[in-house]
Amino acid sequence: MDSRDDANELIRQLTEQNRQQAARIQQLEGELERLKLLLAGKADSKSAKKPVFKENYSLGRNARRKRKRRVRPSSGRRPKELKRKLVRSEFDVYHADADPQQCVFHREQFAWRIIDGQAVYVGYRIHDLPDSKQLPRPPGLRTSRSEYGIEIILILAFLHYWIGVSLDHACEVMRFFTKLELSKSQADSLLKQLATDWDEQYDTIAELIALQMIVYIDETGWKVGTKSCYTWVFSTTMHVLFRCGVSRAKTEATAVLGDSFAGIGVTDDYAAYQSLFTQHQLCWAHLIRKAIKLALQHPDHPEYATFLDELCETYHQALRHQRDGRLSVGRVEKAAQLLDRIRQLCTRHGEPIVPDETPPHVADFIRLQNELMDNPDCLFVFVEHPTVEATNNRSERNARREAEVRKGARTSKTADGAQRRGVILTVLASLATRFQRFTLDHLLSEVTRWWETGLSIFQKELAELHQPNVPPTIPAEP
Repeated sequence: MDSRDDANELIRQLTEQNRQQAARIQQLEGELERLKLLLAGKADSKSAKKPVFKENYSLGRNARRKRKRRVRPSSGRRPKELKRKLVRSEFDVYHADADPQQCVFHREQFAWRIIDGQAVYVGYRIHDLPDSKQLPRPPGLRTSRSEYGIEIILILAFLHYWIGVSLDHACEVMRFFTKLELSKSQADSLLKQLATDWDEQYDTIAELIALQMIVYIDETGWKVGTKSCYTWVFSTTMHVLFRCGVSRAKTEATAVLGDSFAGIGVTDDYAAYQSLFTQHQLCWAHLIRKAIKLALQHPDHPEYATFLDELCETYHQALRHQRDGRLSVGRVEKAAQLLDRIRQLCTRHGEPIVPDETPPHVADFIRLQNELMDNPDCLFVFVEHPTVEATNNRSERNARREAEVRKGARTSKTADGAQRRGVILTVLASLATRFQRFTLDHLLSEVTRWWETGLSIFQKELAELHQPNVPPTIPAEP
């Protein structure tokens, strides 16, 4: 009886286990079907797309192929219809030698101009004879495609190079005063065009300087990108030339003056100037400044103050001899007497300078006396030749602007930018010597005359110098 009950209990347990397993199998089969559907959906979403062939590989592809039209990049120029809507003033332009009655309309040109201090968009209707091959150019425009008047370019050049403001600020100044909307890239392009126009004038000024009898030279630090370099300034009474972003080697001077300049050079004591001139005048301002520095920094050494007083007295005596019109003869003797005073003053000339033993200020005092005594022929050239200035202040003034621009971190970014700066500054500075007042009207009048005659004032001067027995003329101030 007991064994039968045990058997029935075992059967019941096995039956219940089978039922649970069957339910579990049914659950797992349902889960399996769900996963299969999910995987199928994922597979469809990630399946490769059907290939799309750009080329037609059929037998008739050559007959049905179409050429694609090439899309040219936009030039950025406004359509003429839009330009006409902006026009506020219109002018008719005729060829100077043609009868207006016989001329016909050929084309239009539009440009921004400064009129009465304000930017005005102007339309030019250009007329000429029917068979004309070279149409007249509107006055004040560089070319037949110019969209800005030359006065706008000159104002930009003055602000950026002469005043020293950045190109961004120059555009802001133009916008503030004239209401002309000019981007930095447009302004940069206009200045590139101006430098190209003036490149020939730059070479002409360089040749004129090499033919002068007196030249004043100075150099100051500059940068092209992150590279340290120099700007050289060559000055005469009527010409100024800048070489921006170059080295400090002597070859930079000889590139302008030649290997042996036939005139008189006025410079500081930089070694590159040695044997460059027929006669060499050292800048007395440099010499006296060194003596002043010693006297002011070391008041406990009275010999420095005494030396300064004697040096200044000798210099002032030399200036009196230079201005003395009665010394038509005897200037060489006066210069020799002044040189004797310098020899008596420089009592420590030639003393040895021992590193780590000679105090720095004593070494500077000995070097100053050596500089005076090692260059006796370069001290009083201005006494023998009264037209020579005793200092290099003429070129130092021109270089001072560049030094201020450098201190303001507004140096050249590229070598091309440095060259462009040199060209534009050279022409502006050389023209400034011609005017009693350096104004836009005078500058614009002179540049316009170049275009009309095809000959600049510098080219005219050079042509006169090359003509035998014809003295060079100095243009009258406007």
